[in-house]
Amino acid sequence: MIRVLLADDSFLTLSILKDLLAQDPQISVVGEAYDGRQAVEKTTQLRPDLLIMDVMMPVMDGLTAVQEIMKVSALPILILSSDSAAGEQSNAFNAIRLGALDVMRKPEGLSGAAWDTFASTLLAQIHTLSRVRVIHHFRSPQRKTVTAPLPPVLTTCRSIIAIGASTGGPKVVMKILKELPVDREASIVIVQHIASGFAAGFAEWLNAESAYHVRIAKEGDTLDRGVALVAPCDQHMEVHKGRIVLTNAPQVNGCRPSIDNLFSSLARENPASVVAALLTGMGKDGAEGLLALKKGGAYTIAQDEATCAVYGMPKIALELGGVREVQPAVQIAAAIIRQLC
Repeated sequence: MIRVLLADDSFLTLSILKDLLAQDPQISVVGEAYDGRQAVEKTTQLRPDLLIMDVMMPVMDGLTAVQEIMKVSALPILILSSDSAAGEQSNAFNAIRLGALDVMRKPEGLSGAAWDTFASTLLAQIHTLSRVRVIHHFRSPQRKTVTAPLPPVLTTCRSIIAIGASTGGPKVVMKILKELPVDREASIVIVQHIASGFAAGFAEWLNAESAYHVRIAKEGDTLDRGVALVAPCDQHMEVHKGRIVLTNAPQVNGCRPSIDNLFSSLARENPASVVAALLTGMGKDGAEGLLALKKGGAYTIAQDEATCAVYGMPKIALELGGVREVQPAVQIAAAIIRQLC
């Protein structure tokens, strides 16, 4: 049984969520909180498997609540955002920075296709996130014990960074971008599996946190140095002849955008110019594409098991033989930098 705590200052929202979760016999709502302070207290008292919460709440706001919860009784947290506006999305991603695992947008109605999609996605997310290992913080790279020599800088000049991530990925992607020096003049392409409507907010968050100019990719974009392009919601992003191509082709590995689509397209271009990193996430998306890149001469990196929220995609990539180097989250940026021009 998955034990869920709900936190929202709207009685109606709590009632709707309880009715929805009651449809799944494997989910039990063990408590409700109407403000951030109650969320902290009930998390400690009830020890749920998952907390689903709003960010905008009275007494103690959601951001402060997330921070307090991660200090005293860390657990998987799913943020339900009531609005896709920039300010609300910024709060949601700041909650992820503080320890929340994922974000979803509340539905605007209680019927129709949008509601059906929300309901099925939320139930699936509950099953996924309740099993996720919570990473309190990433260890400082200065404290890491190096047991083997670092891989040498390759003579090949690599100028394209490709990053793929899923569950638990936004915080790791942000950390990588913050540590990449813009003066190395690399271009970056990113596929992050994220809830519908949040890709733009994710790009804006990364843009505010890093020295790179980060934005949503558009059809025909060139790979410009110092620019990071994020795949838009519900479209595959590929690179053909140095330009971005967006497609509405069927899902790959249950995903659109798919990391495999991006990586495989780069493998058909000039893979020797690419350094690719496959980060935390469930499933196998990106694993075959990473292998194709490695076979073509790209330098490939996978996040290690210890720092992955979900050790799925990197594990499959390693088993397929598509990984040149395995690193914890705090070392991935350094591993990338060693391969740049």
